[in-house]
Amino acid sequence: MLRRLSVRNLVLIDSLDLEFGPGLCVLTGETGAGKSILLDALGLALGERADSQLIRRGTESASVSASFELKPDHPAWAMLDEQGFERADELILRRVLGTDGRSRAFANGQPASIAWLRELGGLLVEIEGQSAAGGLLDVKNHRDLLDSFAANGKERTRTAERFDSWREATAALDTAEAALAQARRDEEYLRHVSAELAALAPQPGEEETLASERARLMNGEKLSTAMSDAQDEIAGDHPAAANLRAAARILEHVQEAAGGHLDGAIAALGQAAIEAAEAEDALAEAVRGLDLDPRRLETAEERLFALRALARKHNTNADSLSALLAEFRHRLEQLDQGGAEIARFSVANKAARTDYLRAAKQLGASRTRAAKALDKAMKGELAPLKLGGATFYTRIDALDEGAAGRGGLQRVRFEIATNPGAVAGPLEKIASGGERARFLLALKVCLTRASGVPSLIFDEVDEGVGGAVADAVGERLARLAQDVQVLVVTHSPQVAARGGRHIRVFKQTAKNSARAEIETLDGDARQEEIARMLSGAEITDEARAAAQSLIANGPA
Repeated sequence: MLRRLSVRNLVLIDSLDLEFGPGLCVLTGETGAGKSILLDALGLALGERADSQLIRRGTESASVSASFELKPDHPAWAMLDEQGFERADELILRRVLGTDGRSRAFANGQPASIAWLRELGGLLVEIEGQSAAGGLLDVKNHRDLLDSFAANGKERTRTAERFDSWREATAALDTAEAALAQARRDEEYLRHVSAELAALAPQPGEEETLASERARLMNGEKLSTAMSDAQDEIAGDHPAAANLRAAARILEHVQEAAGGHLDGAIAALGQAAIEAAEAEDALAEAVRGLDLDPRRLETAEERLFALRALARKHNTNADSLSALLAEFRHRLEQLDQGGAEIARFSVANKAARTDYLRAAKQLGASRTRAAKALDKAMKGELAPLKLGGATFYTRIDALDEGAAGRGGLQRVRFEIATNPGAVAGPLEKIASGGERARFLLALKVCLTRASGVPSLIFDEVDEGVGGAVADAVGERLARLAQDVQVLVVTHSPQVAARGGRHIRVFKQTAKNSARAEIETLDGDARQEEIARMLSGAEITDEARAAAQSLIANGPA
């Protein structure tokens, strides 16, 4: 709920700090005292449009700060978390206006965009009155309000989930159909390329193998000469292995006399002789395996050049040709099996659509029942508010399947007929200012817990009524205040007497300036203000007695 409102340099306000509490808070004061300015100030803190003309004359800037006490699970905290704002014990919204027409917004001390602030404000305060443009007057909210009244959360959730499943099934079917259509357009090309790739039968790593083989074959004569010369050196007139073994035998004859000094040399000569023999065998094997057939070189080159040409044709590398062949074969398989796949997706899509329509029908039925109950409840609220000749209708229109959504297949609109037999129409277009405010009050009483907004503000909801009707307005405001915080700007003593907190707004005038001031009233001061509202400029003892009676009879 709204805890504090601080205003600096705004129109008539020099410096003002207001404290609020739970329940019903009434703001009273003579016309022009500045009550509406307080609502404008709160609107600025909630992201409403700013105007530099609101800045108090002679000052460079104006500022408004509104502090809210919220439950830990209030959706406003989630909005702050999404934007990376820090949480605190309170949520503090601040707006600063400059004479250049620019404004800055802050949430818990961190800069915020005006649009985001306006969205956040919609979760905190709902202003209902003669000129309110949102809240209950906004037809976009009517379906959600009716659903909250109906307590059909399970039906709404089920319908939304079924719609998501239907949408996913439809998307899968559309994708499969598009892929099949594209595959059919590309079928001739796919079959041609697949045949071309299959004929070549490329293998991963084949290009490197062929390139290595080609390099070897192209250098065959040089390799042959080198290998032959190496054989001559190793196994010529003086074979290396034989010489090493002979040297070892010579040393073995004097090994004992050397007292161990020749052991290492003899062992090394023996190992060297073994490795020399192995090198001789390996070189002989290499010479035998050396294929210098020119036809083999021609075959390797043709294969290598064919792989590279095909890779260039498909804008890839030779090692990827085998994967490309697998992909094309898969696409052809899909094409051959496309009819069966489309049939499966179609069956799934029809089943999802049926599930959604069934859920939407159940949701629609719950709305129809709730609409009748809401119309009946409104009928009982209108007569005491001097609107007995009017009729409230909850209009539910069926939507075409093409307009289906997570919210079902109905459009909801609250309508009224102000006179018997008159054609019903939108509330905001038919009712006059005072009637509209009372309609909104009655509707809000019926939808007390529907919006979830912790603070409600009513601006002169009692205009043009008095006596029993004004008392009925006050009674309904007090009833609302049992569940949410209610702030009301009023000229009605019957309404003021119902308040749990009473704030008087008055204007102080000096020679060249005027400023709005406030005071919180209780006891005799409160009785005196209500007496003023009853009698006017001259407060009589009779007015004081009547004020005392109103206060005594009120729930506050």
